Amino acid sequence: MVILIVVSVLTGYGCKKQEGQVKPNRQYKVAFTSYRDGISDIYVMNADGSEQKNLTNNSAWDIDARWSPDGRKIAFVSARGGNRMIGVMNADGSGQKNLTNSVGSDVAPHQWSPDGGKIVFVSNRDGNSEIYVMKADGSAQKNITNAPASDNMPDWSPDGRYIAFVSLRDGNHEIYVVNADGGEQENLTNNPASDRDGRWSPDGKKIAFTSYKDGNTEIYVMNADGSEQKNLTNNPASEYLPCWSPDGKKIAFFSCRPSIKIPLLSFFLKGNDKKYICVVNLDGSEKRRLTSTGQDRFPAWSPVPLPTKDP
Repeated sequence: MVILIVVSVLTGYGCKKQEGQVKPNRQYKVAFTSYRDGISDIYVMNADGSEQKNLTNNSAWDIDARWSPDGRKIAFVSARGGNRMIGVMNADGSGQKNLTNSVGSDVAPHQWSPDGGKIVFVSNRDGNSEIYVMKADGSAQKNITNAPASDNMPDWSPDGRYIAFVSLRDGNHEIYVVNADGGEQENLTNNPASDRDGRWSPDGKKIAFTSYKDGNTEIYVMNADGSEQKNLTNNPASEYLPCWSPDGKKIAFFSCRPSIKIPLLSFFLKGNDKKYICVVNLDGSEKRRLTSTGQDRFPAWSPVPLPTKDP
């Protein structure tokens, strides 16, 4: 029996390629991970999708960039030492060095504290994925969750008081919040479907996250106390890892669109899905695509405008 496989080039699902814009001398940038050169590297581009540049250019994989609050440094996860570790570099890609070097894996995602003095990250060095905090130079590493179930995907609140994270302690991925120094931990989502990727808004009033509650992975927003959960994307594609713009008016994310439009084959060949960096307004309007290679994910918006080429 011959099975005809129809391969389609996807630009649809309501996510249009964004047109170029006139660029000032400084503008916000988006760092992201791309596999376009056959291995994952950290790239950066202007917020309109222009001037895409490889920052790491390394033979080992580098993923999941996170800007320091002043926009001068980028933390990331790398396998260049033979084990997953947290690294840091200058915003132009220079000065790359590792901050952690444990016997376990120190993995993505991670995040800087609002004052830039600390970094929260995930490690399984104690035999279980837990949330750790360290100083920005890699010293004073501390486990702040100490739970028997897996905890991951931490994000610091803008006021520095809390850390949102994802946990399996209730048998399902839920978004929790904990005091930044450890202690009391609260479930915000309490949903039978998977909720992940919690990200605080710049003003600390809302949290964007990924949820499967409608039968498809979508980008949601809720109040910081877990109330008023709203689907922003409502899209047949699967969408992950929301990232707020500095003004809190837009959310970047990455979208997975199946390369094969046959449901059963698409399910078994998910590794071949096209992955694009997209952006949407906070009210769910004007979804548009910023990248076009189909190999891009993990967006992170710069907190301050950075120098760009002259128009």
